[in-house]
Amino acid sequence: MGSPNATVKHDSVSETDPTIDFIGDTRRDSGSDTESCDGDGDDLPPPPSPGLSQFEEGEKVFAKHSDCFYEAKVLKVDYKVNEWKYFVHYIGWNKSWDEWIGLDCLLKHTDENIEKQQELGMKQGVKSAMAWRVSKMKPRSPNVARGRKRKQDSVDTEKTVVPSDNLLTFHIPPALRKQLIDDCEFVTQMQKLVQLPRSPNVDDILKKYSDSIMKKHGMVTDSVEEILKGLRCYFDNALPVMLLYNNERKQYEETISEGVSPSTVYGAEHLLRLFVKLPELLIHVNMAEETLKELQDNFVDILRFLRKNQGSFFVTAYKAVEDIEKNED
Repeated sequence: MGSPNATVKHDSVSETDPTIDFIGDTRRDSGSDTESCDGDGDDLPPPPSPGLSQFEEGEKVFAKHSDCFYEAKVLKVDYKVNEWKYFVHYIGWNKSWDEWIGLDCLLKHTDENIEKQQELGMKQGVKSAMAWRVSKMKPRSPNVARGRKRKQDSVDTEKTVVPSDNLLTFHIPPALRKQLIDDCEFVTQMQKLVQLPRSPNVDDILKKYSDSIMKKHGMVTDSVEEILKGLRCYFDNALPVMLLYNNERKQYEETISEGVSPSTVYGAEHLLRLFVKLPELLIHVNMAEETLKELQDNFVDILRFLRKNQGSFFVTAYKAVEDIEKNED
């Protein structure tokens, strides 16, 4: 899930159990209700009937996480500390994302609210639009058997996207296309990896781009800042979903831990892969024509910036897996 703060969740071996209450509360078994301290036998007031809750178990909703709303399903309803709490599962995400949230973080799944979320994406520009689209992507669980054969790898550098009125259409410079092809061959054919962490990382590159805009124009517009924030957010969320080749997943799981953003670890190689995927990922996002044009122009300019700094941003040599493991030891 995406947000300007790029908080990234990672699938864990132990999935969240809906029978465990939210943090800070102690669960009461049916036979061990809290008794009064004075021993007079008076019980606490019974909780309100579940029928009084605005949402019910099994209901499809929009749930708020990191300032964005995502499609979710209510798994459990409880009344704690004088307020309703809801244990939700984000549709399309691993169960390790399931969490308890309050009433103020839920919206009814109605046509009206769907339209509101789409309008929000158009008004706030790429930040919300990207976050909305990221919510549709399904991250793979690291527990899935690795022996399962896939028809193709995560990144398809040869795929041609057919232009349409609602599609971003920009061309990756030939030198960067060659970079993508070489990157694919190093990882998939020669079984080599980019050594992590990268320097400059994605955050550094986006900051350098912002500085170059400031130097050239004397200012960085709010829309450009939002696009850069959205691109960083999108990278953090898209990386584990579709920007890794199969044999890079172990490295990802060993490198990215809770609270660590991929944009602080990965560099230009994986950022360039994102640009391959952007047109098809944003095809279903409703954006005003003006927003789409601005987005397209900025992406072209960022690609031009990557090409200009290709020699300093991209690695010149990939490392064999065993060499990387020796360095880590």
